[in-house]
Amino acid sequence: MKYLTVKAKKEFEKILKNGKRAYSESLTIVYLEQKELKMAVCVGKKFGKSVQRNAIKRLLREAFRVYCGNMRSCSVLLIPRVREDYSYRRYVRDMGKLFAKERLLEG
Repeated sequence: MKYLTVKAKKEFEKILKNGKRAYSESLTIVYLEQKELKMAVCVGKKFGKSVQRNAIKRLLREAFRVYCGNMRSCSVLLIPRVREDYSYRRYVRDMGKLFAKERLLEG
């Protein structure tokens, strides 16, 4: 299943205001039930320069692709936590736990 990206500021604000939150050691997700599967990554300047921030975004998008085929329709914001190291494996593991716990995966 393909997902869309959240781009409009109003959409971000709606998800942040009305969405449910779930936390893990490396990640926070905010999700809101929608008609389509949408995803956005929020990485602020506290994570470092643009090269580091873009690397974190790429890791999160790739980790999300592992699960997007099995997800229910909702909008998801992925917010990483500031850490010493960022790894694809950790993001995949934590997303799986959070999506299963919040019942965002189908089947």
